[in-house]
Amino acid sequence: MAPLLDMDGVWGEPTSTLDWCEENYVVTPYIAEFWNTVSNVAMIIPPIMSMVYLSFCNVEQRFYWACFAFLSVGLGSWCFHMTLLYEMQLLDELPMIWGTCVLVYAFYESNSEPNSHNYPLALLLLIYASLVTGIYILTNQPVFHQTAYGILVFTLVFRGVYCVTVNKQEYSLFLFVYSIGLYATGFFLWLVDNGFCTQIRQSRELIPAPASAVLQLHGWWHVLAGLGTHGHIMFSCYLRNRFLKRETTVWQLGILPFVSVGKAE
Repeated sequence: MAPLLDMDGVWGEPTSTLDWCEENYVVTPYIAEFWNTVSNVAMIIPPIMSMVYLSFCNVEQRFYWACFAFLSVGLGSWCFHMTLLYEMQLLDELPMIWGTCVLVYAFYESNSEPNSHNYPLALLLLIYASLVTGIYILTNQPVFHQTAYGILVFTLVFRGVYCVTVNKQEYSLFLFVYSIGLYATGFFLWLVDNGFCTQIRQSRELIPAPASAVLQLHGWWHVLAGLGTHGHIMFSCYLRNRFLKRETTVWQLGILPFVSVGKAE
C-alpha cells in the first residue's frame, strides 16, 4: 500500500500506521497526499450547507448532530491525509466510529415518539464507541478499526432496508438509492485502490498531470462516501418527518439532494 516515489515535505516522515496509494508530497511540500486531502471537501461543504439549511426547517436536534459528526470526519480526514501523522490519523478514524454512532441513533429512532429519548440505545452506542476507541488505541490494528466501522455501516444499511420493506415507512426511493449507491461505489473503489495499488500507480504514470488524478481512487472514495453520507442524512430526515406527518419534499442543488420540511399535515 505504501508509495514508492515519496518526496520530502514539511510534516516530516509519516508516523501513521497507514500510507495510501497516492504518492507523498508530489504536488506540494505542504500536503502529504494532495488529492486525498482536497477530496475531503465532499465531507466538509455538504454538512455545513445542511446545518445552515436545516436551521430554517425546524427539524430535531439529532440532525444537526448528525451533520456535525459528518463534518468532524471530513475535517479529521483532511488533517490526516495532509500530514500522515499518527495523531491526525486518530483525528480521522475515531470520529468515523463516534460520528457513525450518531447516525445510527438518529436512524433507528426515525419512528419514535416526539421528544422521546432512547437511553438504552444511546448507552449501547456509547459503550461500543468507547470500547472500539480503547482497543484500537492499544492495538493500532487498522483492520480492527475497519471492521468496527463496517459493522456500524451495516446496521445503517440493514435499518434502511427494514424501514422500506418490512416497516413500510413513507420514504424517498431517490434518496435511498442515492445514498446506498454512491457509498457502495466509493467502497468498491477503496477496495480496488488497496488491492491494486501497483497497477494503478503504473497507469497513472502514463497519464499527464493533472488528468492522472482521475485514478486517485482513494480520493474518489472520499467524494462518493461524502455524497452518500449526505444522502443518508437527508434520507433519515425524510423518514423521520414523514413519520411526524410533516410536509416533506426532495429537491436538488446541483448534485446535492435536500429535504424540504414544512408544517404538520
